[in-house]
Amino acid sequence: MTQDLNAPELTNNNLILMRQLLGITQQELATALDISRKTVNRFENGEQKISDKFVDKLLVAYPDFAESIEVQFDWVSLTFPDLTSKQVIDDVLRLQDNLFLERPTSQNFYTREMAFAGEKNIYIQDFAPVKNPETQAMDQKFGTTLYLTGKGTRLFEKALLEQSMNWHDFFAKARLYRGHLTRLDIAINDKWGLLDMNELVKAVQEKRFWSKSKSYAVHGNVDDGWTVDFGKSPFVIRAYDKHKEQANKGYDTDVKTRVELELHQDKAEYVLDEWLNNGEKLVNITFDILYTYLWFTNGKIEDQQLKSDTVRDEIETTVEPMPAWSLLTALGQKMKFVREPKKQSVERIEKWVLQSVVPSLAVLKKTGHWHEIIEAINTAELSAEQEKLVMATTKNAITQASKQLNINFEKPTKKYNEDDEQGKGA
Repeated sequence: MTQDLNAPELTNNNLILMRQLLGITQQELATALDISRKTVNRFENGEQKISDKFVDKLLVAYPDFAESIEVQFDWVSLTFPDLTSKQVIDDVLRLQDNLFLERPTSQNFYTREMAFAGEKNIYIQDFAPVKNPETQAMDQKFGTTLYLTGKGTRLFEKALLEQSMNWHDFFAKARLYRGHLTRLDIAINDKWGLLDMNELVKAVQEKRFWSKSKSYAVHGNVDDGWTVDFGKSPFVIRAYDKHKEQANKGYDTDVKTRVELELHQDKAEYVLDEWLNNGEKLVNITFDILYTYLWFTNGKIEDQQLKSDTVRDEIETTVEPMPAWSLLTALGQKMKFVREPKKQSVERIEKWVLQSVVPSLAVLKKTGHWHEIIEAINTAELSAEQEKLVMATTKNAITQASKQLNINFEKPTKKYNEDDEQGKGA
C-alpha cells in the first residue's frame, strides 16, 4: 500500500447531492445552519470553498445524515506463534474457557479447535497435546490462530464492553503477545442508500471505473442483490447489497449497501500500524485507502487514459466523478467507527423452528399429540455443541472481568463510537 493516502475534500457537487438527498431547498439549509442563502449558493456554485466547520455544522443540524455511514470491523484473524488456545482464551481474550467446546480439526494444519458456544463465530485453532512415546509425557506444540467472524466480532464487542476495553486496546494488547494480523475486514455501512448497486454494476459493465487492481468480478442479480469484487487476496474491495443479502437469510438490517476492505497479512498489518503507531484514525485510514484504490465516474474512461503514467490524475481531471461515490469518499472521513455489541443468541435456531417446524407442531397440537411433543422436549438430550450454546446464552457475563464492572447488559445492541472512547480502556 502507499504511504501517500489522501481522501478528497467535499466539493460543490457533493453538497448539492447531500441537499437533494435531504430533500431541502437552499433556503432551508441556510436557515438550519444559521447562514445566508447566498452563502449556500456560493458553496454550490463553487465560488467559495467548503470548510470543515461548515460540514460539521451540517452534520449537527441533520443527525440522521451524520449517522448514515458507519465503519466497523467485520472479520479479524490473529496468529500467535508462542501461545496455545487456552492461553489465547485466558490471557488475550479473557473469556470464560468453560464456554468453549473442544473438538478435533484438520484445517490450516492444526489439530484442535476451541469454539465459543460450540459455534464458528469465535474460535481458536491450535495443536492438541500428544503423548511422547519415549517419555510418556504430554507434548504441547505452540502456535494458534484466532478467528472472529462477522457475527464473532459483534459478540466479542460484548466481551470488550464487559472488560471496559475497546478495539484499539485489544489490538495493542494482542501485539504484546506477538499477535500478527492475518486478516482484517473493515465494513463501510451505507445506511442512507447513498450507493445504488444497480448503478455500480452498470458502471462496471460500461467501464466507468478505475481500480488499481486489474481484476474484478460481478456476481448476483437485481432480485437477490449484486456483489462486485475488485482485486484478489491479499487485498479486495467488495461492494454488495447488504439489505437484500440479509433479507434472503430471513433477517432485517438498517444497512442498505456495504463496501468492505478485505485485507490479509502485510496489508492488514499496515492498517494496524497506521492506527496504533502513527496516531491515524481508523475511519480516515479506511477512506484514504478506498479513495486511493477505487474510483467511479459518470463518463466512460477511454483506453488511452488508462495507459497514462499518471492515470488516476488524468481521470480525475478529465472525467466527471460518479456523484454518490465521490460523496461517499469525501463524507466518509466525518463518519464514526462503531462497536455494536450483541449477546450470544439462539436466533438461528429460533428462525429455523418458526419457519420449518411450527406449522407441523400446529398440526400435532390440533390432532391431540401436543402432550407427546412437550414430553419429548423435556427429555431430549443435548449434544455438546448445544450444551455450550445454552451456557453461553444464559450466562449474562462471558468474560473473566465482569464482576469488577458495572455494565448495563439490558441494551446489548447499543452502538459505541470507538473514536470517542479511544484511550479510555483498561
